[in-house]
Amino acid sequence: MASHIMLSYQWDDQALVKRVYDRLVEDGLPVWLDIEGGVKGNINDAMAAGVEGAAVICPFMTPAYQASRSCKRELSYADSREAAIVPVMVARNWEASEWLGLVTAGLLWLDFRNAETNDEHFESCLQSLEAEIMYNAGHLLAVAEVPRDVADEPGPYEKPSLKRKPGRRFLHAQSMLYIRESVGEQTWDPDSGIRSKVELCEEPGERGSWEEHKGNGCKYFRNVATNGYLGTSGSSP
Repeated sequence: MASHIMLSYQWDDQALVKRVYDRLVEDGLPVWLDIEGGVKGNINDAMAAGVEGAAVICPFMTPAYQASRSCKRELSYADSREAAIVPVMVARNWEASEWLGLVTAGLLWLDFRNAETNDEHFESCLQSLEAEIMYNAGHLLAVAEVPRDVADEPGPYEKPSLKRKPGRRFLHAQSMLYIRESVGEQTWDPDSGIRSKVELCEEPGERGSWEEHKGNGCKYFRNVATNGYLGTSGSSP
């Protein structure tokens, strides 16, 4: 039974991945990492067991990761088993292609590109990673209680509430405002023939959460509060 988070990486990024591992474990999440007791006995058997027990796998994407045969086997096997994939982007000025681009196509990736050198950015990235993990597989993970002396420790990092979120929230890239379903009169776009059903707001509110659903060769998002579909003019995808 799927029960843990698997961190998949190429050896050059071990320091960053180990730091992520330590923080996820500190926050009570069950994590599998090869250098933390994940590999015992035959390496291929151990890696297969790591994938088979994964509710979610996080590939730390770089050109070296894409070029690695071992990483390709890990992630392709996880994809074939329909494990949730939460990609983490580490390389600057690069995008995944070939087999890695295919496996991660359409997935939202977490931006860890400056996380190694900027502690504040690392903390922000970590919170986003935990939220994305819980969104995709929180119902499959046994999250441990965080000891009070750790949870109450002062500092810039506020411990997140590790509960499965009721939906995904989106920020508009240019305005950095939340996208939520609008109310009242709808405006008509003569070019596309589609009614505008969203608005940009500083707070997401109850109409700012969207559930992901899979369609025929695509994904679409339904509003948690209204059941309306993102980018459509009606109540169906």
